[in-house]
Amino acid sequence: EPIQERFFRPHFLQAPGDLTVQEGKLCRMDCKASIAQRLAAASPGLPTPDLSWQLNGRPIRPDSSHKMLVRENGVHSLIIEPVTARDAGIYTCIASNRAGENTFSLELIVAGNTEVHKAPVFIEKLQNTGVTEGFPVRLECRISGEPSPQIFWKKENESLTYNTDRVSMHQDNYGYICLLIQGATKEDAGWYTVSAKNEAGIVSCTARLDVYTQWQQPPQTTKPKKVRPSASRYAALCDQGLDIKAAFQPEANPVHLSMPSGLVESDDL
Repeated sequence: EPIQERFFRPHFLQAPGDLTVQEGKLCRMDCKASIAQRLAAASPGLPTPDLSWQLNGRPIRPDSSHKMLVRENGVHSLIIEPVTARDAGIYTCIASNRAGENTFSLELIVAGNTEVHKAPVFIEKLQNTGVTEGFPVRLECRISGEPSPQIFWKKENESLTYNTDRVSMHQDNYGYICLLIQGATKEDAGWYTVSAKNEAGIVSCTARLDVYTQWQQPPQTTKPKKVRPSASRYAALCDQGLDIKAAFQPEANPVHLSMPSGLVESDDL
């Protein structure tokens, strides 16, 4: 009796999902399709499904950067190296045999290599600072770098890893860095170091904080008040035996320098 065979269209046992690959890197898409099946005994050597690839509906031809491989375990691979922006799009894999075909699709996103790495640099460095005990103080600087660097603070050899109610670390998106100390004490005095680190490098800066004892204004010495005499100056002079009033009486006769009447002028005058 003739051997009867029945074939089924292929189906995928393994298929990748959407991919994002950095431009210039290698991309590998692996899939595995089932072989043709039969219901009755048949001669060996039934063909496995044929696989083909398309990008945005256009067939992909093997070239120096696009390779199609088949491994012994039946896994088919599309390898792209290096990946360029032209490789981005919708990829479709088609498995076909006598009974029909089956497909799967995925999207390849090519990430542009636009990230620039710049080591951190200080635009404004920490400055030596002094503060009166009990007052707030800020240790400030400004840093740039790509990507944005991580910031680390140290006092002497001790790392400052978390904020407290009195000492807190701040930074914004524009490179401003600040260590804020509320109510400085003598224990806060010392050398402070701020470090900035990213993938391109690390940079550090150190400055001194001095805390001064609060200056107290000395009490003002009161000058003795001048006491005006209760009596007039005339009374004071009178106490010394001087008759001041008599000297100013209108009837007081002034003393005149007069020549005696009996004297005769000299002829020589």
